[in-house]
Amino acid sequence: MAAPKKTAAKESGQDKGSDSPPEFTREQELVALRDMLLIRRFEEKAGQLYGMGAIGGFCHLYIGQEAVVVGMQMALKKGDQVITGYRDHGHMLACGMEAKGVMAELTGRHGGYSKGKGGSMHMFSKEKNFFGGHGIVGAQVSLGTGLAFANRYRGNDFVSLAYFGDGASNQGQVYESFNMAELWKLPVIYVIENNRYAMGTSVTRSSAQTDFSKRGISFNIPGKQVDGMDVRAVKAAGDEAVAWCREGKGPFILEMQTYRYRGHSMSDPAKYRTREEVEKVRHDQDPIEQVRNRLLAAGMSEQELKAIDAEVREIVNNAADFAQHDPEPEPSELYTDIYR
Repeated sequence: MAAPKKTAAKESGQDKGSDSPPEFTREQELVALRDMLLIRRFEEKAGQLYGMGAIGGFCHLYIGQEAVVVGMQMALKKGDQVITGYRDHGHMLACGMEAKGVMAELTGRHGGYSKGKGGSMHMFSKEKNFFGGHGIVGAQVSLGTGLAFANRYRGNDFVSLAYFGDGASNQGQVYESFNMAELWKLPVIYVIENNRYAMGTSVTRSSAQTDFSKRGISFNIPGKQVDGMDVRAVKAAGDEAVAWCREGKGPFILEMQTYRYRGHSMSDPAKYRTREEVEKVRHDQDPIEQVRNRLLAAGMSEQELKAIDAEVREIVNNAADFAQHDPEPEPSELYTDIYR
């Protein structure tokens, strides 16, 4: 794909994106539906296991935000890298990491991606080019910028995606990363998942500039606001940003306007917003229902859609069963994979 023309709107970070995203083919719709369903059902099961005490520590669910990571993955190629914060299970699954390994890590088992030692927030897969979950707010942004630096140094055309939220957008290291990325024209896409609440604080109370696509203006980084609940819009914006980076034009900011249905973490009752607000988003904008409705309108039957859901549920149930019966790591694992 040819690189997008750098319009004045993009130069100032004020591109609001298209109101009419390109249509998906039937195959694309089915891929998006299955991948988003896998994340949704996985997270629902993780929430259940957490409530049963099978998962300890922190656990941040991605329910509602599935279109962001699924749409962006559809714009990438093998070799591109992904790094994110602590709301990371969806990113792992979208990158192709197995549900069994992710769930086993959540329950602290040896078969987990970090051998049961990392838990929800710290899983990695070199094979899938997933460079973590990170528990420190905003830390992944500078690391993702470093991945892009490595790509530029090696002379390849791979792109790094650094995901972070509206809360992390106010961290100082984010702006240091912006400056270096533009200065050295690094191939990194900063994906800001604006789910409206930084922990429990609305963006209107915590951010002087609530249009996060403008956060790169002083660094001359183009930005775009995207309907993060529509997987087609996400994929189209991803295509544009990826092409920009592969052409050597430097970083790109995508503000994904999305919404999480659950609290910030499993310990958050989310009393800072009304039930009506959550239900309205579910009813009007749910990313999975949008795809289902389009497939139904195109002639697919309810039975066929239920079969896809049943297949996904079986994968998730098998992962949960594996995660609860896999052995815990040996005590000797305390002394592996550490600096001495």
